[in-house]
Amino acid sequence: MHILVTGANGQLGHALQQWAKQKLDYEWTFLNRSQLPIDDASLVQQWFDQNKIDYCINAAAYTAVDKAESEPDSAESINAIGVKNLAEACLKQHARLVHISTDYVFDGSKPTGYSTDDLTGPMGVYGKTKLEGEKFCLDTDANHIVIRTSWVFGSHGNNFVKTMIRLMKEREEIGVVNDQIGRPTFVNDLAEAIVRCIEKGEALVGGIYHFANSGAISWFNFAEAIRDKMMLNCKVNAIPSSAYPTPAKRPAFSILLTDKLEHAIEWTIPTWEDGLVRCLDELKN
Repeated sequence: MHILVTGANGQLGHALQQWAKQKLDYEWTFLNRSQLPIDDASLVQQWFDQNKIDYCINAAAYTAVDKAESEPDSAESINAIGVKNLAEACLKQHARLVHISTDYVFDGSKPTGYSTDDLTGPMGVYGKTKLEGEKFCLDTDANHIVIRTSWVFGSHGNNFVKTMIRLMKEREEIGVVNDQIGRPTFVNDLAEAIVRCIEKGEALVGGIYHFANSGAISWFNFAEAIRDKMMLNCKVNAIPSSAYPTPAKRPAFSILLTDKLEHAIEWTIPTWEDGLVRCLDELKN
């Protein structure tokens, strides 16, 4: 089986490269943006014309949430049009697209968490373009798969965990918002979930799934956990989002309910604490 992974240089692309070293019975191709700009329809089709694949994991995305507010065309080009290009190219050669989306497709106003059937309501350009991408993906082929995730962290690339460690080593105290609640996701676990989906083959029904590590927490409490596990002395102060204004609004309560995916791939998702410990071990090593 031949698997194409776009966005090879990102957090997820890197984590999937580690899985590729274990899954040697699969043929893997990893392409970064310079090798395959997914928003260029002709180049995407040209690559697919020259290569036969069974699955495409789209880990390519415009993820600069605040910058997207001033660069809506750039965000749409990658998060929406790029997905459309991949979805159509996959359809032509009967390959399956596994597209990664986000909790930002919701407005964060539902207090009990979000199932895959809940109404979407993105508040910013990033969320709107990611939702467009989802629709392009599934409108092209209902057999394609969308996996929404949230608060992704890992030992590679830029993310909250690495930023907190750097700031806590530089400063005596920091402020972190305490009124945004979500489920952190260790990227290695997200990668494993995707591999498990592929291993299910046609037994896995196409459509939308949610994946995040189990356990809900605020960014403030997450920062405290990082500090404590790293045994740093920095004081972490809880602040409201209003004290840290950003160009893009964030969903205040974006708990993704993952029971549909857990049942489908027969896997009990690890806790975010467990993921954090493994992430910090990787960083230390």
